[in-house]
Amino acid sequence: MLFGPISVVVVAALSAEPSSETQLALAALKAPVDRILAEGVAATRPYGRLVELCDDIGHRLSGSPQLDQAIEWALATLKADGHENVRAEPVQVPKWVRGEESLELVAPRRARLAVLGLGGTLGTEGIEAEAVVVSDELELEQRKAELAGRIVVFNNPMPPHHAEKGSSYGSAVRFRGKGPRIAAELGAVAVLVRSVTPNSLYTPHTGATVSEGQRVPAAAITVEDAAMLARFQARGIRPRLRLALGAKDHGLAPSANVVAELRGRELPDEVVIISGHLDSWDVGQGAHDDGAGVVMAMEALSLLRRLELRPRRTIRAVLWTNEENGLRGAKQYAADHLAELPKHVAAIEADTGCYAPVGYRVDHMDPARRMRAIEALGPLLALLAPVGATLATPGYAGADLFPMREHGVLLLGHHMDLSQYFDIHHTPADTVDKVDPSVLAKNVAALAATAFMLAELPGVL
Repeated sequence: MLFGPISVVVVAALSAEPSSETQLALAALKAPVDRILAEGVAATRPYGRLVELCDDIGHRLSGSPQLDQAIEWALATLKADGHENVRAEPVQVPKWVRGEESLELVAPRRARLAVLGLGGTLGTEGIEAEAVVVSDELELEQRKAELAGRIVVFNNPMPPHHAEKGSSYGSAVRFRGKGPRIAAELGAVAVLVRSVTPNSLYTPHTGATVSEGQRVPAAAITVEDAAMLARFQARGIRPRLRLALGAKDHGLAPSANVVAELRGRELPDEVVIISGHLDSWDVGQGAHDDGAGVVMAMEALSLLRRLELRPRRTIRAVLWTNEENGLRGAKQYAADHLAELPKHVAAIEADTGCYAPVGYRVDHMDPARRMRAIEALGPLLALLAPVGATLATPGYAGADLFPMREHGVLLLGHHMDLSQYFDIHHTPADTVDKVDPSVLAKNVAALAATAFMLAELPGVL
């Protein structure tokens, strides 16, 4: 039996202290939400599908055969689940190939060091030079006269996760992005960046860097090696390094966003997006980043269909391509769907791994509307107490959602406990065994329930 209409009218924004009309609406939502949560947390299929994606296909960098295979897998899986309007929406994406890589400490002793080229870096057959270690912009300015002809090592630590403030990824990652440009402008020949993580077991973390303009070859090194090079320099010893990166840029290649829908019963042209990105870096299996988010979106849609819960509005699952090194999938979606963006009542992305669900980070181009949406979400998310996803806070919702922000779409980031996320982020250790099946099921349940509520409410947030 498909879920019937709620026979009450909800005020434009649900208040922090629900009115009688709002209480009626919440009461009508409670039964289907309870069903979603009960069925979702007991499901074992989500983990099985994540295993298929990670073990059978593996990592999925833009332009790679593995990403093409993942797109075909997602299309076939969504069609088999009986969804409507399953399709691939074409996108041109960059094809950057890593190649062979090596880093050697030449002096004061010889040793092979772990290295991962940054996504989009220039290649080099081999650069040997002394290293200059800097911790931040101030030290870079102080040492700029020493940089010509040398390798700059950005040794900028990422602080440990803070229980209240969260992670410091946004500030710690800055040299991965801008390092090759500012080093090139100062005459350096290459850049090495301390991996962006608070914890390390001698594992380098890759990630995108600047791919246009003046730049030099750039790679990530481990926390341990960055600290060692800094200690050499502090003792008056100038370390000498040899870096080789086999990276090549092959231009653009065809790819696609994958789309599937649960069509709305009354307002099918109004859309709630649930999403994750199908591409990953070319190391590990892309399990937490973002295979888990992909499976959350796919399985949330399938969970609602199995329960025959067809809401007022359409819920559209979008599996983005090229989040990691270009955002071309997100930009293409915004361009292709420009005319219908005013009817996108909300867009959700799951792209923070697979850990205990916390709630949602909310963003909107209008700060006042964002705060009203946060207030309105409060009583809705209270229904998710069994899985812990009860908090609505202002914050960044997700890279793939950002192109829709300027068009007034309400953006929600499916938020989780990030205390361990950056330990394996963008590393060979991001594999499916790191994902807890029961936690994945909780996230599927939370995402499905949230999307259902937003699509079912008589009014919009």
